Amino acid sequence: MHAPDDRKDAIPTSLHEHLGKVTEFYARHESELPTAQRLVEKTSVFLGSPAYVAGNLVFVVLWIAWNLAAPELGFDQWDEPPFFWLQGLIALNAFVISTTVLIRQNRMSTLANQHAHLDLQVNLLADEKSSKIIAMLEDLRRDLPNVRDKVDQQAEELAKPTDTGAVISIIEDAAEQLNCKHK
Repeated sequence: MHAPDDRKDAIPTSLHEHLGKVTEFYARHESELPTAQRLVEKTSVFLGSPAYVAGNLVFVVLWIAWNLAAPELGFDQWDEPPFFWLQGLIALNAFVISTTVLIRQNRMSTLANQHAHLDLQVNLLADEKSSKIIAMLEDLRRDLPNVRDKVDQQAEELAKPTDTGAVISIIEDAAEQLNCKHK
């Protein structure tokens, strides 16, 4: 097992800087969350936990058991079968759970869209850098006297930078075709 410092030394400094910026991005995004959103998300995480499900099951079983056994024990029934009040509580519970989950999913969807946009920008930048490197290598190959000059169609094609406008147009066309199929 590696010590944490050993693993850090195995990663280039530039990668540490990038990871730091990504961490700052996430921290900034979390700090900008409104209090209500943060509360809903914490509630959503709790409502989606196994402990909450188990607690609900125990509550329902105890509710039914009490209301069936209460008359036998000389107590008043809160909720006679078919357990009208229990059904109402379960419906309210389902409403709260579904609403909090939807609110959280909306934010996660927005965050995923931001990440996809950032990924596209980084990929286009990487493509631009790769194209420049290929173009420079081709120039170097042509300029070296001891290297046979030949035409490499694939290298010439790869040396061309990606036309961002064309990529966006293709993405929009594909999205439009998908939307037409779903109508």
